[in-house]
Amino acid sequence: MNDDSRKKKPDEKKPSALNVMKGVEGGHDGLPGQKAASSSPLNKIEPHQYATEEYVRGILEGDRVMLSQAITLIESNAPQHQEQAQEVLKAVMPHTGKAIRIGITGVSGAGKSTLIEAFGSYLIEQKHKVAVMAVDPSSSLTKGSILGDKTRMERLSQAPEAFIRPSPSGGTLGGVARKTRETMLLFEAAGFDVLLVETVGVGQSEVTVRSMVDFFLLMLITGAGDELQRIKKGVFEMADMILINKADGKNVAAAEIAREEYERALHYLQPVTRGWASCARTTSALEGKGIGEIWTVIKKFRELTGASGEFDKRRREQTRDWLHSLVGERLQDTFYRAEVIEKILPDIEQKVMTGKLPAVQAARELLKTFKNYLIERWTDNSKG
Repeated sequence: MNDDSRKKKPDEKKPSALNVMKGVEGGHDGLPGQKAASSSPLNKIEPHQYATEEYVRGILEGDRVMLSQAITLIESNAPQHQEQAQEVLKAVMPHTGKAIRIGITGVSGAGKSTLIEAFGSYLIEQKHKVAVMAVDPSSSLTKGSILGDKTRMERLSQAPEAFIRPSPSGGTLGGVARKTRETMLLFEAAGFDVLLVETVGVGQSEVTVRSMVDFFLLMLITGAGDELQRIKKGVFEMADMILINKADGKNVAAAEIAREEYERALHYLQPVTRGWASCARTTSALEGKGIGEIWTVIKKFRELTGASGEFDKRRREQTRDWLHSLVGERLQDTFYRAEVIEKILPDIEQKVMTGKLPAVQAARELLKTFKNYLIERWTDNSKG
C-alpha cells in the first residue's frame, strides 16, 4: 500500500514512519478544519473531507492516507460526517468479512503489548496483513488514547503490512465499540486479513470485545497470587484460549503448572463456542516462544467452526445483536435529548435521590411523559 497516493502541499508535514494513528477525542466534531489548496487533485467537498467515492476507492486500493481519513470520518461525532461514514461503509461492505477477528485481553502486567508485537510480527512473516485496535473502558474518564504509548511496538509499527489504530477516547464504551466495529470493516475492505482487538484490564470491555470477535484470547501470568480467584468467572468462561505468558527463565516450571491447572478448570466450564474445547497454552512473548502455536490453535479453531457452521452463525448473531444495541443507544439518546425530558429530569432525579419518589415510579413517569411528547409531535406533523 502507498502512503503517497495524493500530492503533498509544500508546507505539509511528512507522515511518521510508524504506522500508528493517533487517537481522537470522543466528543470531537469531525475532521481537522484547515483549508485545502484549490489545486488539490482530489475533489474535496469540505476541508479534509472527501467525496464518498474517493474514500471508497482509496480504501479498496489500500491507500493508507485515505484509510486513515475514512477512520477519522467514522470517529467523528458530527452528524454530517456520521451520515457520510455510513455511505462509505455501505459501499465497502461487499469487500468485508474475510478477516479473522481476534480479541486479546488479560490482567495488568500480562504483557499484552509485547505479545501483540511478537504475534503481529510473526503473522507478517507468514504473509498476513495485521491491523491492531483497542477498546478502553476508562476512556470516558481519562479522555486519552490508550494506544498513545504503543509506539514502543517499534518492529510491528514500522511494517507496511501492519496498521495500529487507537480507539477514540472521551466517549462511552458503547460509542467506542461502535467505532471499533466500523473501523474493523474498513480494515477488512483495505485487505487486512488478521484483526487484533486489545482490551485494557478485566471488566465490561471484555464482554464488548467478545461480541465483535471470532476468537477470544485471555492472557494470564503466574506468581501473582491465586489467578483463579483474581479472574472473574464470566471473563474466564468467554475465553477460547488461555495463554500463560512470561514462561521464560525461572518461571517456565511455574507457567507449566498454571497451564495444567487452567486446563483442568476449563473441563468444568461450558464451552463458549459450540464444538470447540477451550485450551490453555504457555508462551514467552519476550523470547518469541510459543507464538507460532497460538496461530496454529486459531487456524484449527477457524477450520473446525467453519466446517460446523458455528463460525458464520456467530458472525450473524453478532450482527443481529449489534443492530439491537444501536437501536437501544439511539432511543436512549433521543429520550435524553428531548426538551420535555431535559426540563423535568433534574426535579425527578432529586426526588429519587432524597427518597421522595421510588425509582420505578420515576422511570414510568419519565417514559409516559416522553410517550405523550412523541404523540403530540406526530399529531402536529400529521396536521402540517
